[in-house]
Amino acid sequence: MRKFLMLTVTHLVFAALGFAGGIYALPILTAPPAPTVAEVTTAAVTAQFTGEFRRDLKDSDFLHWGEGKVSVNPSNISLMGKLSPGPDYKLYLSPEFVETETDFKRLKSQMTRIGDIKTFENFIIDIPQGTDVGKFNTVVVWCESFGQFITAAKYR
Repeated sequence: MRKFLMLTVTHLVFAALGFAGGIYALPILTAPPAPTVAEVTTAAVTAQFTGEFRRDLKDSDFLHWGEGKVSVNPSNISLMGKLSPGPDYKLYLSPEFVETETDFKRLKSQMTRIGDIKTFENFIIDIPQGTDVGKFNTVVVWCESFGQFITAAKYR
C-alpha cells in the first residue's frame, strides 16, 4: 500500500510539472516569427511617444516581465525588446500608469484593448482606427487567460 501511495504521488507531481511545462512552452512553440530589428526600427521612426518596459515593476516577477523600448504612433505600437513567454497576451492603453494586477482591474473599464501579442521578442501591433493614443499615457501587457499583469510602460 505504501509503495502504491508513493508511486501515485510521484506520478501526480511529474504530471503536474509536465502540464505546467506545456503551458509555458506551447506559446513559444506556436509563436509566429517576430518582426525583425529593421521592421521594428522602421515602425519606431514615426513614434510620437516612447516608453520602456522594465523588469522591476511591483507585480512583475521571474515568470511575468517585459523589457525594452516601446514606441507609440497613431497607427501602431512596437516593442524592441522581450516579453516573458505566456499564453493569451493582450496589449492595452491605459489613462494611468499601472504596475499591479489590482491597478489593472481597477482601470480596465477605462482602458482600450489594442490587440493580441503573439511574439515574445519584438512586436508591431496595429492600432484600431479611431483610437486616440494621446488620451492615454501607458501601454500595458496583460495575460487574459490567467488574469496576470505582465508589464507596463508609461509613454507620456
